Amino acid sequence: MDFSAKLENLKTKVNEMVATAQAAAKENREQLKQRVDQAQDDATQAMEEAKLRADETADRAQSKWAQMKADAAARREDMKAKINKRADQLDAKAAATDADWAEADAADAIDYATLVVYDAQLAVLDALDALDARAYADERARIAAT
Repeated sequence: MDFSAKLENLKTKVNEMVATAQAAAKENREQLKQRVDQAQDDATQAMEEAKLRADETADRAQSKWAQMKADAAARREDMKAKINKRADQLDAKAAATDADWAEADAADAIDYATLVVYDAQLAVLDALDALDARAYADERARIAAT
């Protein structure tokens, strides 16, 4: 597994997210709606690709990571529903309250993403350690066989 390539892709995605957030802060409502629609499409595609990869390895035991991916999909669907509902709101007070909740959700999602990055780092290090242990065991087995 090429962890470096996967981490570079993650880094690129985070950089794109920063640029998107900066640009979106300056956009009008229609531009923002288009950006949200595109982000929803991108997230749906990413989840479908992740599901395909998970299905390909269905013979493995169900992992916590698979559950986390499913939870993320459910949260994304919830956010889509909120965004669609918000578009129909006319009450300024309700819209302001909803905006406060949306900001809090975004801050929590960023905090969660940070924690997941740390978890991913530990998982990569664990995998590399396991690969090293396997190589050591194989080497010891070859020595013992001679």
